[in-house]
Amino acid sequence: MTIQDKPTGVALWRQVADGIERGIADGRFPAGEKLPGETDIAETYRVNRHTVRRALATLAERGLVRAERGSGTYVEAPKLSYPLRSRTRFSEIVGAGGREPRGQLIGSLIEPATRELAKNLGLKTGAPLLRLDALRFADRTPICVATNWLSAERFAEAAPIYERVRSMTKMLAHYGIKDYRRRSTRVTAAIVDASDAAKLDLALGRPILIVDSTDVDADGTPLLTSRSRFAAERVEFVVENG
Repeated sequence: MTIQDKPTGVALWRQVADGIERGIADGRFPAGEKLPGETDIAETYRVNRHTVRRALATLAERGLVRAERGSGTYVEAPKLSYPLRSRTRFSEIVGAGGREPRGQLIGSLIEPATRELAKNLGLKTGAPLLRLDALRFADRTPICVATNWLSAERFAEAAPIYERVRSMTKMLAHYGIKDYRRRSTRVTAAIVDASDAAKLDLALGRPILIVDSTDVDADGTPLLTSRSRFAAERVEFVVENG
């Protein structure tokens, strides 16, 4: 249906947005697929590109599409069901949803443990920590930015290992840790800052869910403590008991 087929009295950008939304709903634009370019959409609906941009911006605000710089606009996948349980593995959760998990190291450094981090990890305040910053994806969609702290003495060279294996579980396995569990999880909400917005392809002002957690080995010895910032419109947390 073109603009000319629509009843009058509805703003042009809204008519375009409604048309694209119908295409998403009926499967013409599948989840994860790239939408036609602005010029093609403008020709289809016989409007100018400014109108198309406003329509796409509205759909992005509603979490239906996502613009990738230099690439185009993609249909957002349905929210990822993300269980919070004693054994939480990003790769397994994403894979169980039929999507491809991927981790990307975006930064690492050695820094002294603050009092809180030292308490979480069972170390002395000021002890050297390895900080790993990672961006995690489901298919090509960024899901969360995670900052992880580990003992720099126990996990020397963990940064290049993680960069190679792209998985925290595989990185820990390199050190002989075959299994680990979640000791604590705390979830809070916030508004994304400029740095995380750029990494997650979110507009400023969008909500995020912050997960602060600590993982321990089979003996209860702390391994790592993390702060993960999830794009709220891309995940739904499921608390599992037992």
